[in-house]
Amino acid sequence: MTRTRTRADLTDAVHRHVGLSRSESASFVESLLNHVTERLEDGETVKLSSFGTFQTREKSERMGRNPKTGEEVPITPRRVLTFRASHVLKDRINEAMRDGGS
Repeated sequence: MTRTRTRADLTDAVHRHVGLSRSESASFVESLLNHVTERLEDGETVKLSSFGTFQTREKSERMGRNPKTGEEVPITPRRVLTFRASHVLKDRINEAMRDGGS
């Protein structure tokens, strides 16, 4: 069964592995997430070495279809977030799967 990881989990991991106080760890996690979010809002690419790359891209307006009625509806232009995992992360995940880990 998979478990969703939360900010509290990240804060706890920083507290355990780095040795900062819980409040400093929470502040660190919030600061990091805010920095990444701000860069993405500005349209920048965020690359975390050995982890992956977060990027936004523009999607133009297009026509879609309501699956229930079949009616065509316009889909407004928007920005979407993409994530591309690094080869290091992919290799670790596949290695864990081969070793029977979760």
